[in-house]
Amino acid sequence: MSEQLIYIDGEFFTKSEAKVSVFDHGFLYGDGVFEGIRAYHGKVFKLEPHIERLYDSAKAIGLVIPVTKAEMSAIVVESCRRNSIANGYIRLVVSRGVGDLGLNPYLCKKASIVCIAATIQLYPQELYQVGLDIVTVATPRNHPEALNPRIKSLNYMNNIMAKMEAIRAGVQEAVMLNLQGYVAECTGDNLFILRNGKLVTPPATEGALEGITRNAVIDLARKKGIEVREERMSRFDIYTSQEMFLTGTGAELIPVVKVDGRAIGEGSVGPVFKGLLADFQQLTRVDGAPIPGLSA
Repeated sequence: MSEQLIYIDGEFFTKSEAKVSVFDHGFLYGDGVFEGIRAYHGKVFKLEPHIERLYDSAKAIGLVIPVTKAEMSAIVVESCRRNSIANGYIRLVVSRGVGDLGLNPYLCKKASIVCIAATIQLYPQELYQVGLDIVTVATPRNHPEALNPRIKSLNYMNNIMAKMEAIRAGVQEAVMLNLQGYVAECTGDNLFILRNGKLVTPPATEGALEGITRNAVIDLARKKGIEVREERMSRFDIYTSQEMFLTGTGAELIPVVKVDGRAIGEGSVGPVFKGLLADFQQLTRVDGAPIPGLSA
């Protein structure tokens, strides 16, 4: 197999040759935005909403992206084509670009774009059948007026600190609370609970990223006739729920069977999750931007 090709600012480089400047403010300060995107069955899944979110995140931090949305979409598709990624993961990054050692972003003349098309496996496959055991961590979600969690920025230290807590507790994922003590999201995923027959997820205003997979699941649930609510959630709501699962581009949909030592429902994977997972897998077969030469 030929060496992986990485897109950087208008050119493709082999993995061993792909480099960015040490003066890039994405490297120096985490100053930039990104998207994690999936390809399924020769199509880039939900490409348009991913690109929209990327540009929204950039606008929120005053970052001017030097290509159009259509050109950015083409970069993603071409990265998949050149690397023969029919099923995989794409990391699309826009950094502030090369500047000096000071904080001033206006000294960075032009934003830099990097696109990596590869593969990913966040959780062992057996956990999708038996479910996750997770905990609540002490690290709170960022204050929305400090660094709004709706901005998918390169500065992921808040999530990393929470992830470290989870690993030290012997689990792979964790619930993060906002500064008011309400549930925001997990370290890398959105979360849903089934409670009193209704599917509930925290709204973005509580400190959650408005996930692309999250929104897809909301649409799928409503099509099945399941009532979905975006509302404030406490740990009590989680502890007394009948089912719980997480959603994310990397994780897709994965069930949770225990939180803070408390079994969720019967402590096993529930039927609502199983039905939504099947619907999501079907959606990935038909939804997406075709990758030339790889699409079915």
